[in-house]
Amino acid sequence: MAETPGGMSASAVRAAHEIRVVIGRLRRRIKESYDLEELTPSQTSALSRLSKEGPASASALAAAERVRPQSMAATLAALDERGLIQRRPDPGDGRRQLVSVSETGGAFLDDKRRAGEEWLARALESGYTEAERETILEALALLDRLSRA
Repeated sequence: MAETPGGMSASAVRAAHEIRVVIGRLRRRIKESYDLEELTPSQTSALSRLSKEGPASASALAAAERVRPQSMAATLAALDERGLIQRRPDPGDGRRQLVSVSETGGAFLDDKRRAGEEWLARALESGYTEAERETILEALALLDRLSRA
């Protein structure tokens, strides 16, 4: 088994590279299938984070997204203008507001996710045999195990 100068097998290094490239390409392709609403990447990221992690202050969201508070304020203003978020006073600190996904924003995200999954299912159905889809499922089980390492 060949090793790289870092002591890792060449196959591990190659697999790491290929996984990163393929997942990035697949994410972009799935996003193309549903991103008809023209949200910027930062708007999509903030909305998705709020959906997954729940309400947050603008400053906490800026820190989590690793952007300046002013940039997050602009992102949230654009999302608010489209009705995708809502703001409420923070029960622990009345001077702050908590931002969360609105009902409209939740429906928007659900529609985007559903559209992405539908594109993916159609592509798998039309472009792959049953045996290939089973192989993909087996590989996904291994990738899921990797994600937990």
